[in-house]
Amino acid sequence: MKDIYLILDQLNIKYHKYNHPAVFTVEESESLHLDIPGAHSKNLFLRNKKKTAYYLVTVLADKRVNLNQLTKELGEDKLSFASPEDLKKYLGLTPGSVSVFGLINNEEKNITVIVDQDFFGSEEIGFHPNDNTATLVIKTEDLKKFLDFCGNQIVFKNI
Repeated sequence: MKDIYLILDQLNIKYHKYNHPAVFTVEESESLHLDIPGAHSKNLFLRNKKKTAYYLVTVLADKRVNLNQLTKELGEDKLSFASPEDLKKYLGLTPGSVSVFGLINNEEKNITVIVDQDFFGSEEIGFHPNDNTATLVIKTEDLKKFLDFCGNQIVFKNI
C-alpha cells in the first residue's frame, strides 16, 4: 500500500493530523466529540449490480445519500455497498477507513469518484489517512489537486 503522507508531501499539500480512537462511522466519530476543524466527510464505496462499475462517493458528514436517486442519476440499474473484499482489492482499505486518500491504491483508475460540491463552501476538509485512527485536515482547494493527481474520473454533484 502506498504512503499517503509521502504523496501529500510530494504534491505540496499541507495537512494537520489528528489522532483519535478507531471510528467506523460518522456517528461514532461524533460521539467522541473530537475537536477537529473544517468540514467532515462521509465516504461510501459502492458498486453496480453486475459489479462492473465502482463508485467512491464523498459527501459532507451530515448528509444522507439517496442511493435510489444516485442510481438513476448515474444511469445504473442498482447501486449497493461494495464488499470488504472489493474495498481491499480496489482501494487497499478496510471498512471504517474509506476515504478519497484510498485512491492512491487504485492503479487501474477504474473507480468513479462522486464529490459533493458542498465541500467547496468550507475552507478545510478532513479525511481518514487510509486508517480510521486519525483524520487529516487539508485545504479544500487541495482536494482538487489530490484528485487530479489520482487520475480517476471525477463527478462533482449536488448530493
